[in-house]
Amino acid sequence: MSAIIITKNNFDEVVKSDKPVLIDFWAPWCAPCKALSPIIDEIAQEIAHASVGKINVDEEPELAAAFGAMSIPLLVVVKDGAVVKQAIGVMPKEEILGLLDN
Repeated sequence: MSAIIITKNNFDEVVKSDKPVLIDFWAPWCAPCKALSPIIDEIAQEIAHASVGKINVDEEPELAAAFGAMSIPLLVVVKDGAVVKQAIGVMPKEEILGLLDN
């Protein structure tokens, strides 16, 4: 499955999933975000135990503000409707997958 484009219209539906959700906060002008994007897409295709979504901070400023996304790329893991982990910056795929471990 590919990464879900998360907007304020589908946000509740996505995060109220019964599985963890990895959210990538990004912007098209952000070079580190562009570097991270293929890794996020790869993870979305490979894993089944979690959902993967992307939030464009320019298009969804309310969601970015709600998560306190002051620096991007910001990765957030939401489980049972609550933020359980977060990390800022580009990181290797293995580290991102580690965020999804219990």
